[in-house]
Amino acid sequence: MTTLQRYESTKEIYRKLGVDTDEAIRKLENISISMHCWQGDDVTGFDQNGPLTGGIQTTGNYPGKARTPEELMADIDMVLSLVPGKHKINLHANYAVFKEGEFADRDKLEPKHFSEWVGFARKRGLGLDFNPTYFSHKMVKDNLTLSSPDKEVRDFWIRHGQACIRISEYFAAELNQPCLMNIWIPDGYKDIPADRLSPRARFKNSLDEILAIDYDKSKVIVCLESKVFGIGVESYTVGSAEFTTNYAAKNGILSLMDNGHYHPTEMVSDKISAMLLFHDKLALHITRPVRWDSDHVVLLDDETKEIAKEIIRNDALDRVYVGLDFFDASINRVAAWTIGMRNWQKALLYALLCPHENLAKLQNEDRMTELLAFQEELKMYPAGDVWNYFCQKNNIPEKEDWLAKVMQYEEVVLSKR
Repeated sequence: MTTLQRYESTKEIYRKLGVDTDEAIRKLENISISMHCWQGDDVTGFDQNGPLTGGIQTTGNYPGKARTPEELMADIDMVLSLVPGKHKINLHANYAVFKEGEFADRDKLEPKHFSEWVGFARKRGLGLDFNPTYFSHKMVKDNLTLSSPDKEVRDFWIRHGQACIRISEYFAAELNQPCLMNIWIPDGYKDIPADRLSPRARFKNSLDEILAIDYDKSKVIVCLESKVFGIGVESYTVGSAEFTTNYAAKNGILSLMDNGHYHPTEMVSDKISAMLLFHDKLALHITRPVRWDSDHVVLLDDETKEIAKEIIRNDALDRVYVGLDFFDASINRVAAWTIGMRNWQKALLYALLCPHENLAKLQNEDRMTELLAFQEELKMYPAGDVWNYFCQKNNIPEKEDWLAKVMQYEEVVLSKR
């Protein structure tokens, strides 16, 4: 059978469940994912030559790492040719592109240092999101930035945050779509602190100063990301989930939940419904935690599918901003990107093909035996046939056919670096 024939057959199977597969595809085509630029070069960026520091580590040394803006943009193009739909690129501030002989430290960054990214995005019909870079810099003192007791350190990073808001506003104005600007800091202590309150009070005051500048809140959507721990700050993290959620709620910005930034038994999928009751909008970073480590390549695993289902079943596509966040240098970086992007889309499709109202009815009527049975049977429904048709419809390789293109790209391009 052809892909179309298999789809037509599958369409009828889902119709009997009350699911319109054509409508599911239409919705999926309009969901924009924020694709993180830092998978392509192991979070190195272009503004310094030092090591990756600040509670972050990339493992592996697979050949083909992007070394220049041109190489990184070429790799992004390759990934986008293998992923259906129109998306956004998520930049960190350390990906500023300087002309020969030009340099600006992070507290002096300007929109002009990102004009090449704007041109890249405009040409491809993409949006841009942004992140201040509070790591891998000499002004990260003792693993502290915005919470440092050193006023000079705090002021430097406050100016950086303010500069990033202006750059985000530039992105939004140039590309005619809002820019999500996410703040995450690595601050904390390796061992048990004597004072947990003061660093958080300093962090709060620093954030207040960053957000005090005048900016268009319809163009720049600021969010704040938590983390449970980082390398070198295992005992205490200033920007905990409780701090970031409360600060965001009180100050009219968004909470960002990264599903790799919680205790191993905590599930972000369980948090989404609670957050949606009290927050108009929220942001997510989709990743894959392994024990205490985050940022592995996103799989089509249970938690990824549950996160997608929580967004879809609660009709929250217009309330939840989603970006990916992982970096793996142990395998082909373009393949890692592609696997993660396609898997999040597959998770969304899986959720769109689920008869949520019917399942909720069984729950509300306490028909839990039937609910469990249906949930398990749905796992074997032919969602893959809908995915393959979705890819074909968007002129994107089906199934594993994309991998041959990546391997050819490795042979022709990546292996020459």
